Formats: sequence, C-alpha cells, structure tokens
Amino acid sequence: MAEATDDRLRLLIERIERMEEEKKGVADDIRDTYAEGKALGYDTKMMRQIIKLRKMNPDDRREMEMLLETYKAALGLE
Repeated sequence: MAEATDDRLRLLIERIERMEEEKKGVADDIRDTYAEGKALGYDTKMMRQIIKLRKMNPDDRREMEMLLETYKAALGLE
C-alpha cells in the first residue's frame, strides 16, 4: 500500500512541476508580447489596464467607471 501511495505522490509532484514549467513559459510569452507592444509604441501600462477592464463583468466595469468619475469630479479633476 505504501508503494502505491508513494507512486501517486511522485506522479502528483511531477505533474505540478510540469505545470510550473508551462506557467513560466506562458509568463515569458506574455512578457514578450508586452515588449512587442512597447516596441510598436503602445503604452504597456494602458495595455494592462485594458486587459483588466476586459476581464471585468460589464456591469461591474460600468459601476467602477461611474464611481471613478464621481471621485474625479469631487476632487476637481474634470
């Protein structure tokens, strides 16, 4: 029984290690894509902000934008 448990643990660990390598590869690809955007003259901070906004639920995004406008108006940033 212990041998089967040891094999299962080893397989789980190996799967996690493979996924960690894949995750690193994807992170490298994302970094390279931002660098490509920057080389083309795009602002990477704005690209990241747009990606964040696109991930949001449309209703949540509208609510956040309305609240931001309210705060900006209250602070005289309009």
